[in-house]
Amino acid sequence: MSLASSGVPGPAAADAPHLLDNPALASLTGPHAHFAERYGRILRYPLDVSPWLALPDEPDARDWADLAALAGPGAEVPLLAFRGSVPADWEITFHAAGVQLVDDGLVTAPDEEAVRLGPADVPEMLDLVARTEPGPFLPRTVELGTYLGIRRDGALIAMAGERLHPPGHTEISAVCTDPAFRGQGLATRLILAVAHGIRERGETPFLHTGARNTNAIRLYEALGFRLRLHAAFMGARVPERLTDERAAVPA
Repeated sequence: MSLASSGVPGPAAADAPHLLDNPALASLTGPHAHFAERYGRILRYPLDVSPWLALPDEPDARDWADLAALAGPGAEVPLLAFRGSVPADWEITFHAAGVQLVDDGLVTAPDEEAVRLGPADVPEMLDLVARTEPGPFLPRTVELGTYLGIRRDGALIAMAGERLHPPGHTEISAVCTDPAFRGQGLATRLILAVAHGIRERGETPFLHTGARNTNAIRLYEALGFRLRLHAAFMGARVPERLTDERAAVPA
């Protein structure tokens, strides 16, 4: 099955390619290069850090063969913020429209109640993510950047942090609040606090969300984010039979 992205690029994408058009590639060849696992021109984060992987801007048949060899026959691979099309013999396992928004006038501020989260907090962070489903968060995701949380009576009830890190930019991710504490503006406070730290480094905050998540998009735009482009969030299954000479990853 072949499927092209159903999104329409925003105005910025109509110009020359921008590093935010392929943020995983820009991250893994830039500030996050120390995380990169490489096979040919395919880059990915360690599987316990992030599901994001990076293809070249215009992947060719060899690139898809390398990705197939890296993942293995029949494996499902995530193609996040993807704007191209997959080979005809790859099965699309899920597809959802997504959007990328970028700072266009955020009024950021630190938050006195927010605390820095680290490896010791990961069990609570994973529990909060499991209950709120903000998107992928894995045992080592906390290593990607600064994560801030808010606690009440010692329990972690809200958090947000940094994920992809293209040069000069940092993605805000894992924004979530315990259902019992929603409606108090905690997510907004944490977004602005994380964005403040990004701005303090002289970088530009950005984020991704589902195109159907209209309430969140309205909130982000009200805060000062601008819709930059549309892209697909999809998964694809590697063909069961690999015929390329690189059908197995060397030991």
